[in-house]
Amino acid sequence: MTSVPLKPRSDSDSAVAVQRGRRKKLTFDRVSFFLVFLGLPVLIYLIFVVSPFVQAIYYSLTSWSGFSSVFKFIGLENYVKIFQDDIFVKALVNNVILALIVPIVTVVIALVFSTMVTIGGPSRGQIRGLKGSSFYRVVSFFPYVIPAIAIGLIWAQVYTPNGGLLNGILGIFGIPGWNWLGEASTAMGASIFVIVWGLVGFYMVLFIAAIKGVPAEIYEAARIDGAGRFRIAVSITIPLIRDNVQTSFIYMGILALDAFVYMAALNPGGGPDNSTWVMAQQLFEVAFKKGNFGLACAMAVIAALLTLCFAGLVFLVNRLTGGSKDTSY
Repeated sequence: MTSVPLKPRSDSDSAVAVQRGRRKKLTFDRVSFFLVFLGLPVLIYLIFVVSPFVQAIYYSLTSWSGFSSVFKFIGLENYVKIFQDDIFVKALVNNVILALIVPIVTVVIALVFSTMVTIGGPSRGQIRGLKGSSFYRVVSFFPYVIPAIAIGLIWAQVYTPNGGLLNGILGIFGIPGWNWLGEASTAMGASIFVIVWGLVGFYMVLFIAAIKGVPAEIYEAARIDGAGRFRIAVSITIPLIRDNVQTSFIYMGILALDAFVYMAALNPGGGPDNSTWVMAQQLFEVAFKKGNFGLACAMAVIAALLTLCFAGLVFLVNRLTGGSKDTSY
């Protein structure tokens, strides 16, 4: 009896066998895991995030008063009306100004401070921050733990023209006081200062954590090559933590395109010539004081679309400046 030689298995057969071996059967544990940790979060997201947004879009196409079960469909009439409203257009422009200035100023200040307390120390010896950097971290983070409404109310008192702390300090040096929130030339700038003051500490700590994750050898090599602090910050620190910077820009842009709490506390009436009036204040006014929730929903949809456009712009700028490249070290 002659034996038939076995045909050797090819590489493709082995790969298929390995792949089949890796396939796991659907067990109760696997199914329950996917349902709990994937299906449930997606369901919650659809119910509490996507569904309200879809409802807002539908309500924006109606003349709903907010307190009745009647939804009269009027199409795009609300959108035409809000862009014919000079107050809303002014509020939209104010939000755009905030979205352009607040993130840039806050990120720049936070980067400077975080660099100083992490790698801004002596140029010789171990890479370290300035002396007493731990104290600076605590002090700079303190404003962030104060609620935004409290920050707004405190600074509204500081800016008070008669008896306010700021004008009182200026009076010591013989400088005449100023109605900081009552003049169109300074109201927006004073409000931006308050927002930046309340945010810079948190993002400083965020950037400190990111810089701490960069190996010290990279900074030591740059220092040996003769790079100064500014060169190191621009050529090493920022490129290596650019993902953190991008995230910070998006979060601050979202806050700036809202800014309701700060503006309502600092200048509830919107300031002279509506210089600090924002879309969220106009939305609140139209919905709860004028009883036109359909028009208010249209404003909310515009604000949401503007926020999405801002986030997309940040991603686009990051990609065009090389952010999509691998910055691992």
